[in-house]
Amino acid sequence: MAHIIDGKKISTEIKDELKAKVELLKDQNITVTLAVIQVGNNPASTVYVGNKKKACAYVGINSLSYELPEETSEDELLSLINELNQKDDINGILVQLPLPKHIDEDKVIRTISPSKDVDGFHPQSVGALSIGQEGFISCTPAGIIELLNRSGITIEGKECVIVGRSNIVGKPMAMLMLRENATVTICHSRTKNLMEVTKRADILIVAIGKTKLINKDYIKDGAVIIDVGMNRDENNKLCGDVDYDDVFQKASAITPVPGGVGPMTIAMLMKNCVDSIK
Repeated sequence: MAHIIDGKKISTEIKDELKAKVELLKDQNITVTLAVIQVGNNPASTVYVGNKKKACAYVGINSLSYELPEETSEDELLSLINELNQKDDINGILVQLPLPKHIDEDKVIRTISPSKDVDGFHPQSVGALSIGQEGFISCTPAGIIELLNRSGITIEGKECVIVGRSNIVGKPMAMLMLRENATVTICHSRTKNLMEVTKRADILIVAIGKTKLINKDYIKDGAVIIDVGMNRDENNKLCGDVDYDDVFQKASAITPVPGGVGPMTIAMLMKNCVDSIK
């Protein structure tokens, strides 16, 4: 029977540690400020932005909210980002994705100053990670490393299989696991015999966006399962990319959905904000 990796509990521990750091910074008259930009009123984005603001308030980070209408032009958005780049009292800039279709997300990400790129999406941040230099790390993969380490799960020497190759999770996750001395395989939609590959994994990280794709036939006995998926099942209930109930007895440890990886993403965003003071 699997040990449940409690992302809510671990994320609260991290936020409490950051809260103490922020209080020490305040004693030195240093304030941490995050600028959050949302274009349009996508309901999911509004929820995510609200959660980020709550986390800022909990940790003691000052958050500035820029809620722009759906019809905001790309030039207007880039102009605002450039303005925030120049402000010394803004430490981090976060643009909530997805953006309306008429705005080029890649151009927006590239416009954010790498020194304020608390999402860790800028090509300079990604490049620094790939060659082992210091920089902001994409929040979800960084949160997964914390989940494993704080749950006493050894990464070094383990075989890690990542299902999914996105720029936000799959690719940076692979680089972080390499940094932790795991042996890494990345699978994706074109991988042949996916089941054969995933059954080799000591640590299986699934981030492919397909409801309950991974069942017990895809894993070996005692595997650690990290489910990054956030989907809705036929009853409109939140679920992951892993069939939790089916896998539970066979895995040694597993993250639930919700309450696993999700809270860690926001905790690591807060960490990046505090680290931006450096």
